[in-house]
Amino acid sequence: MNKKQKKALIQIIVASCLMIAFSLLPVKGIFRFILFMIPYLTVGYDVLRKALKGIKNKQIFDENFLMAVATLGAIILGEYTEGVAVMLFYQIGELFQSYAVGKSRKNISELMDIRPDYANIYQDGQIVKVDPDEVEIGSIIVVKPGEKIPIDGIICEGNTTLNTAALTGESIPRDVECGDEVISGCVNLNGLIQIKTTKEFGESTVSKILDMVENASSKKSRSEEFIAKFAKYYTPIVCYLALAMAVIPTIVNFIIGREPNALAHIYSALTFLVISCPCALVISIPLTFFAAIGGASNAGVLIKGSNYLETLSKVGIVVFDKTGTMTKGEFKVSGVHHTDLAGFSDDEVLYYAAHIESFSSHPISESLKKYYIEQTGLQIDTSLVSDVEEKAGYGVKGIIDKHTVVAGNDKYMKLLAVDSIACSSIGTVVHVAIDGKYAGHILISDDLKPTAKESIVKLNQVGVRETVMLTGDRASAANAVGNELKISSVYSELLPGDKVSKVEELLAKCDSNSTLAFVGDGINDAPVLSRADVGIAMGAMGSDAAIEAADVVLMDDDPAKIAKAIRIAKKCMGIVYENIYFAIGVKVLCLILGALGIANMWMAIFADVGVMVIAVLNAIRVMFVKKL
Repeated sequence: MNKKQKKALIQIIVASCLMIAFSLLPVKGIFRFILFMIPYLTVGYDVLRKALKGIKNKQIFDENFLMAVATLGAIILGEYTEGVAVMLFYQIGELFQSYAVGKSRKNISELMDIRPDYANIYQDGQIVKVDPDEVEIGSIIVVKPGEKIPIDGIICEGNTTLNTAALTGESIPRDVECGDEVISGCVNLNGLIQIKTTKEFGESTVSKILDMVENASSKKSRSEEFIAKFAKYYTPIVCYLALAMAVIPTIVNFIIGREPNALAHIYSALTFLVISCPCALVISIPLTFFAAIGGASNAGVLIKGSNYLETLSKVGIVVFDKTGTMTKGEFKVSGVHHTDLAGFSDDEVLYYAAHIESFSSHPISESLKKYYIEQTGLQIDTSLVSDVEEKAGYGVKGIIDKHTVVAGNDKYMKLLAVDSIACSSIGTVVHVAIDGKYAGHILISDDLKPTAKESIVKLNQVGVRETVMLTGDRASAANAVGNELKISSVYSELLPGDKVSKVEELLAKCDSNSTLAFVGDGINDAPVLSRADVGIAMGAMGSDAAIEAADVVLMDDDPAKIAKAIRIAKKCMGIVYENIYFAIGVKVLCLILGALGIANMWMAIFADVGVMVIAVLNAIRVMFVKKL
């Protein structure tokens, strides 16, 4: 408990003790009034102050106003115990709500602990602490054991073990060594490492995460918007109805000659006011969404707003990118095959392919360059390459040693009217043509992620009716992955624009109760992530563009977390509807009884505070997501 909650608890305990003690004293009249005003003001001062502030700011009709009018009215009518009890139980409900919000905030505040306070750099042979914002791209920073990595980069010296729990929700440490890419927010456990920064602090993973979480609550769901509008119109209506209940029967009885029982009608009106307070809905519904976002972030799933929880809960179709999403994205050359027709050897095919690909930043190009260096022990001489032209979704073309060299996929070969030879092995194939003649191809392999198969099984279990994979890879490689994962449909050899078109076709199959989620990690996935009902990006190694365009980010790149995100969303929405139906149902029943004069103030207390406490306790359940 924080200081504010402890203070509220002490006030509740003191007021409760005083109310019970004064109820037992044989005191009447003005002295009884004075005695009961002590516990009333002890526990109700804040509510009265907020009600007066609302009246001053012309925002009269809220729960504080309702509580102030109802309790003060009860005290004026001589119902001291009931007046204090209503305020007391209301504050107990507020304490429960405050505690629940605190629990939700704790999950998010633990995530906020990843924010680094400083970065270590070398200056004049000494390690100096500087503000992370002052560190430029390409700088060498030093991270000691026990410190957080402040900025994304690549380890250039040393090896260690990283605690990634704050980012991924996973407690298993990750071993890293020289050459490995590391992201900010991880904690260095044992070894001293030096990191060459690849981003500025403002663009690093930790900054983006914090920005996403801080802005998540600003994006309201339809349920939250409904409750806000409901409360806006509902509260003044019930206030006027209560006034009518107090005045109209008294006037009617006076007109027809009956003795007007004004005090009884006022008491019924005050009971009606207490019953009508919409606290349970106004508090529990936003709290449920807030708690779900907090619980999800603690599990390594960042959801950028309440509205995306609602969309996630209805996902019927999940569409995947292949490379880097369902596969590791760690390309390795598994074979170089030349053709005797052109007269080039395997070594020559590799030489020309590696040099022409040296100007591309595509992961396949990186794997080719790395393999060439490993096999030959030589560095690539980019001065030998000229007139380079990269065609997105096809390949690269240029001049090497006065030879026109093309490296790319089947479509590029067809476009250039080069007869390529298919590869019988499974993997991504880079075809190489030299001076218009087919020279051979290089086979690139990419392993599935360990949880890729499990993720499809789990998605089927949570009610996803169709899984689809879209990839720019060739049909044989794509189909092999699709069959192994048991994905419903596979579409291959697609350009970025083709992916958007295919997603639009699939969106047409969704009805009002079904949505489509797209999962990707690359720059080329950004348009599709934006087009889908809900975009899910891989956060650890995904591109900045993908993370920016996505609505949900998986911090450890684990596709099995997609099903977890959907389960969290379904649990959240289930609790939201439970609270709505329960709160409105009890309210309507008690309001009818109150209007008929059957309900007393104690029933009103249950209809207001009791329902709120039950709804808040129900909302807290959404934070427990470990077993989902």
